[in-house]
Amino acid sequence: MKLISRSNLSAFVYEQLKGDIFDFRLLPGDRFTETEVAVRAGVSRTPVREALYKLEREGYIQVSSRNGWSVNPFDFEFFENLYDVRVIMELAASQKVCEMADRTDFEELKGIWLVPPEKRERDPQQACELDERFHTALVAAAGNPQLARIHHDVTERIRIIRRLDFTQPDRIDSTYEEHAQILRAVMRRQLAQSQLILKAHIEASKAVVRRITLHRLHSARTLPEARRTRSA
Repeated sequence: MKLISRSNLSAFVYEQLKGDIFDFRLLPGDRFTETEVAVRAGVSRTPVREALYKLEREGYIQVSSRNGWSVNPFDFEFFENLYDVRVIMELAASQKVCEMADRTDFEELKGIWLVPPEKRERDPQQACELDERFHTALVAAAGNPQLARIHHDVTERIRIIRRLDFTQPDRIDSTYEEHAQILRAVMRRQLAQSQLILKAHIEASKAVVRRITLHRLHSARTLPEARRTRSA
């Protein structure tokens, strides 16, 4: 049997706990121990501890007692600040692309976003991944590797709540329509139009994610304690 490295075990526990927090199986203020997590994951406490320290560095959890941890309050301001940074970076990227001497064809993006409604991706997770690829490709087209790196870091931090945006069917359709408008405007070098739509698109996503998150958090809190699915 192939042995799984400690780093892979740590990554597994990290993703599991991170998913529990953002799927509201673990709520702000919930407490758990390293031993509970290790038993649930079927691993030793060493990779669990590594995963917990990483989540602590990222601001999701904190040490609450000896061998004990608790989930931090949900920091909307933190995530909304990251969305604001996205706006700044993607507007700068769209300006750079529109002003470049050589045109970018965006063939892959056209094949994904300039399609009839019946060919649109309907799976929320796949739609979220395609959405990320659209914005990543737009920034990459600007030709600034440092901008692309920073944008990638921001994307990584907001991914876990960004996926909530695509739990609503109408948001998938809106994303297709808005991406198509942005793409056409950038390809035509219509800078003002592309930036207007791009900013509105990201702001709408930010507002929807906050609303859905608040609703999910409220719903989870109003469930009787006996019905709550505790993950640790």
